[in-house]
Amino acid sequence: MTTPSTSDQTTNAAQSSFDAAAAFAHSTVLLDEAIAALHPLKDDGIYIDGTFGRGGHSRLLLSQLAPGARLIAFDKDLQAIANANQINDPRFSIVHNSFAAMRDELHALGITQVDGVLMDLGISSPQVDDAARGFSFRADGPLDMRMDTTRGMSAATWLETATEKHIEEVVKNYGEERFAFQIAKAIIARRQTAPISTTRELAELVASTVKTREKGKDPATRTFQAIRIFINQELEDLESGLAQSFDLLAPSGKLVVISFHSLEDRIVKQFMASKAVVKQPDRRLPIRTENLPQPLMKLLGRVKPSDAEVEANPRARSAIMRVAQRLISVESGTAA
Repeated sequence: MTTPSTSDQTTNAAQSSFDAAAAFAHSTVLLDEAIAALHPLKDDGIYIDGTFGRGGHSRLLLSQLAPGARLIAFDKDLQAIANANQINDPRFSIVHNSFAAMRDELHALGITQVDGVLMDLGISSPQVDDAARGFSFRADGPLDMRMDTTRGMSAATWLETATEKHIEEVVKNYGEERFAFQIAKAIIARRQTAPISTTRELAELVASTVKTREKGKDPATRTFQAIRIFINQELEDLESGLAQSFDLLAPSGKLVVISFHSLEDRIVKQFMASKAVVKQPDRRLPIRTENLPQPLMKLLGRVKPSDAEVEANPRARSAIMRVAQRLISVESGTAA
């Protein structure tokens, strides 16, 4: 199989980033459960890992794929791409793009249907632990927060140019932060004298503004989450990725999504429910049973990490995995 092309310049940059980040460990959440839910048993199946990350799910999936099956992974992060390029398996290829571009990327490869899609949302431990990425309020580093550092605006640049109202809306809507107004006002006041260019500067500014917070939670938690989600268009990508996954899934294909906060999980839950529940006409109408609207997906369950997994990896605590199965082919109108 030919791996989707990546320029030599990008590959070299990614490799150096991978080498520099090799020390950061990552524990894949719900590893066995996700692959079991995907049920990758088709001899010629095509499966998608929408967020390669550090490759935990992809590697286990490859160990269970038939010789004639394929796995295509996506990721925006250059370090993830470099990690993926270490896999020497003709069944595997990696695409440097968001899963929100899944349909176009797969169509370019001549693929119009897949048998399973896995999305492990959020941010990986190496991204959080590497201060140079700017995701963490616990270590000082440049205020970047981009998952793909080759494109888009950094968090520092956005905070320097955004209006007070826009900052307030982002912090409130994406961080569910009740002190969003005060935080936005403080950011605007601060940038009148000096830009906010590091994670520590932003964390200290938020801490001085937010006077109360839940026990054990850093005052900057919600603000950092909100800005990261906005900078990377995570919720917009998720909505697009879910819709594209559904369109691409063959009958009986599985959609497996692991989310880590309520905003993500709400979108996933509502999307799956919208495909699994169809409004039925009035029972008093003379409509034949076979002509009634049919659900397009079947909900297969909601899974949370075990106590043992949470104890071993506290970052797994908030994870929720939802699984649904495609039932009907729109083109043929046939059930799975």
